[in-house]
Amino acid sequence: MTSGPRLMPSAEPNITPMIDVLLVLLIVFMLMVVQVHRSMDAALPVPCSAPCDGGDAIVLEVRPGPTYWINRSAVSSGELSAQLRSIYAGRSEKVLQVAGHPGVRYDDIIAAMDVAKGSGVHVIGIAPKSVYLAR
Repeated sequence: MTSGPRLMPSAEPNITPMIDVLLVLLIVFMLMVVQVHRSMDAALPVPCSAPCDGGDAIVLEVRPGPTYWINRSAVSSGELSAQLRSIYAGRSEKVLQVAGHPGVRYDDIIAAMDVAKGSGVHVIGIAPKSVYLAR
């Protein structure tokens, strides 16, 4: 009675599952990169061909408390939405500049911006410090 050649155990790793996991991770990371890159629309100012008139800018100042001022006129927080709606009702260009004074909480400025957006303002800009520190 003779026996055939004996098979020795093999220690080769099975790499097929590792390649499958690698491909799944590659797809997941590719999708994550696409979702991370978001863009934000920006409206750049149009250069003036004639002398520019900068007197019609609407500036919403957010002061500590929070209290609100629109072009140097005090406005209560309950009347802010109605006041902004009446200002922008007849305007074709609905641009608002927001000025946050030192000491004002970030949440109060964001809340004022939300009220402005809800009142019909299309573009919100940040007013330079010279606008509100000179007052």
